[in-house]
Amino acid sequence: MTVFDEVRPYAIPLRTRFRGITVREGVLVRGPLGWGEFCPFPEYGDAEAAAWLATAVEQVTRGWPAPVRDRVPVNATVPAVPPDRAHAIVTASGCTTAKVKIADHACSHAEDLARVEAVRDALGPGGALRVDVNGRWDVDTAVVRIRELDRAAGGLQYVEQPCAGIDELAAVRRRVDVPIAADESIRRADDPLRVAVAGAADVAVLKCAPLGGVRRALEVAQAAGLPVVVSSALETSVGLAAQLALAGALPELELACGLGTTALLDGDPVARPFRPVAGFLPVPRTPPEPDPALLARHAADPDRGRWWTERLARALDLLPDLARPG
Repeated sequence: MTVFDEVRPYAIPLRTRFRGITVREGVLVRGPLGWGEFCPFPEYGDAEAAAWLATAVEQVTRGWPAPVRDRVPVNATVPAVPPDRAHAIVTASGCTTAKVKIADHACSHAEDLARVEAVRDALGPGGALRVDVNGRWDVDTAVVRIRELDRAAGGLQYVEQPCAGIDELAAVRRRVDVPIAADESIRRADDPLRVAVAGAADVAVLKCAPLGGVRRALEVAQAAGLPVVVSSALETSVGLAAQLALAGALPELELACGLGTTALLDGDPVARPFRPVAGFLPVPRTPPEPDPALLARHAADPDRGRWWTERLARALDLLPDLARPG
C-alpha cells in the first residue's frame, strides 16, 4: 500500500442505532496531503468499496477543487428515535432544516408520523422538513404514505428515495405533489453519469465517497441537471471534510446539506469535530488532522483491523479500473 504512509482502522460506537448499525467502522489513511477515510459499509462488495477508496486517494494525494463558498447550510439528521428524542435533536441542532429517517421496519408508519409531527413542532412552521425512506416502499405504498406524512409534517420539502428504482420513482412523482429526491438510484447505478433522473426526481442527493471523489461527484451533479443536496456517508470528520469540499465547490447550492452527522458518533478522531453552528458548517481547504490520542482511543480491535486492512488492499487493487485520482 505504497499510496499511504499510515493506515489506522477505527471503530466508533453510534449514539443511536442508525442505518441498522451500532458501530461505525473504517480506516483512516495518511498520504502526502494529509488524512483521508475509507469506510464503505460492510455489505458493499469490493467494486463499490474501490470507489470509496478513490475518494480517500483524491483527498490525500490530489486535494480538492477550489470552493466557491466558505460555508454550507446543513440539516439536522433525525434517526428512527421516539418523538421526544427527535424533538430534542432538532432543538439542540440550531438548524432550520431537518431530515427524518423513516420506514426502518415494516410496521413503522405510526411511529414515523409521530416522529415527523414532533420534528415539525421543534422546527416551527417556517422550517424545512424532509424524510428519507431508503427505497423501502413499493409505488402504491409510497403514494399513500407520502400524502399522510405530508399532512403530518404540515408540508414536506421532499421525500428521499421512497422506492428503489428510477422507474418507480418516476411513477410516484407523477402521482404526488411532494418533490422526490434520488439518492441510491444515482450512487449505486452502474454508471451514475448516465442515470436519467430528470423525469424521476426533483432533487439529486449526492455523496462523494461512493461516487469516487469530489471531482467525480461534480461531474455527476452536472449530468443530473437537478438541484443537489450533498449528504454524509456517516464518516468521521476526516471523511466528512470531502463531502464539505464537494458542497463548497458546487456552482449552485440551493438546499441545506445532510452533513451535520458527526453528532451521531460517540467520538471522533479529530479533537474539534465538524459540528453545525447556527445551521452552517465551514468548507475546509485541507483535511483535518486526527489527534494521536483519539486515534488510539478509537482503534479497531486486531481482528476487525485486519479485516479492514485486507479489504483496503483488495479495493486498492481495483483502483486502476476506476481511473485512480492523481
